Amino acid sequence: MPASLNIPYTRLLGPDGQPCAELPAWTADSALLVRLYRQMVLTRLFDLKAVALQRTGRIGTYAPTLGQEAIGVAIGHLLRAEDVLVPYYRDTAVQLLRGVRMDEILLYWGGDERGSAYADPAAREDFPLCVPIATQALHACGVASAFKIRGQQRVALTTCGDGATSKGDFLEALNVAGAWQLPLVFVVNNNQYAISVPRRLQCGAPTLAQKALGAGFPGEQVDGNDILAVCERLRHALQRAREGKGPLLLECLSYRLGDHTTADDASRYRSAAEVKQAWEQEPIKRLQTFLASRGLWDEGREQALVGECQAQLEEAVARFEATPPQGPESLLEHVYAQWPAALAEQREQLLERAARRATEVRHG
Repeated sequence: MPASLNIPYTRLLGPDGQPCAELPAWTADSALLVRLYRQMVLTRLFDLKAVALQRTGRIGTYAPTLGQEAIGVAIGHLLRAEDVLVPYYRDTAVQLLRGVRMDEILLYWGGDERGSAYADPAAREDFPLCVPIATQALHACGVASAFKIRGQQRVALTTCGDGATSKGDFLEALNVAGAWQLPLVFVVNNNQYAISVPRRLQCGAPTLAQKALGAGFPGEQVDGNDILAVCERLRHALQRAREGKGPLLLECLSYRLGDHTTADDASRYRSAAEVKQAWEQEPIKRLQTFLASRGLWDEGREQALVGECQAQLEEAVARFEATPPQGPESLLEHVYAQWPAALAEQREQLLERAARRATEVRHG
């Protein structure tokens, strides 16, 4: 491959939790490393709770983040308050760090639109989760264009899975980002499967990061199971965009340890041996081992952390389940800017029924 097409790859911590390259100066901040670890554990425990809630019929279909916590936590840690996140459906870890409450996330996956009406003003600039594949990449171009037109040192960051990089929306977004040199970072969570389709069948390119080169800007690969490496390269990408040097695509090599969603059964298309091998690479144990080798973590701290996280989760679930359901008239909200005359009668009938029902409830 010509030198101009070489794709850099970064790994700082090996699967054994030991450094395999020179660590950047910021990794000497022990308190920061512990905060990153704690957030990864909280994300995983939330994930397990959400799956359990779905299995017991208390929320709808949910997209797990199991094994991909390092990517989301790194993004959430490094984005500034003034930046804008344009996420996809597997971004629980980022949302938790951007001010979205756990009960709001559960409301969203429970089919309640109020789950995207974030209470924290810091989260309201971010976009809600995007379920259609790759369309969010174009929305991010619009956000980044606004920043550039206004002359603001703000960055838009959008995420997607490996399968989304095969969509026209994604490729069009790369094209406009490169042509206009937008302050935009693309983070691809290459978790090896687009639902049941393995990476090797999705795309013939040696790397997904190469797709950025055709649009005129850099693409990199990073070990997505190594949070130190993800933070280091993401820090570089965000700073580059903030300084007006244009977009960058960061392909994070990870593995989806769970099902695509709770409506999926991954055992039908991949072997137990493959998954077992992937568990040996997973991000939380890797960082835990590194922290322990520095005397920053032990079993006692681990048990205390799990207890704290479980308490937070139980409170969040209680708030979620105590949220009163919306009335049937909520189906009509946010559908039309001006209600069509042809549907006016149906709307009035529904509103009248809802009012009668509310009166009946009040009077027993």
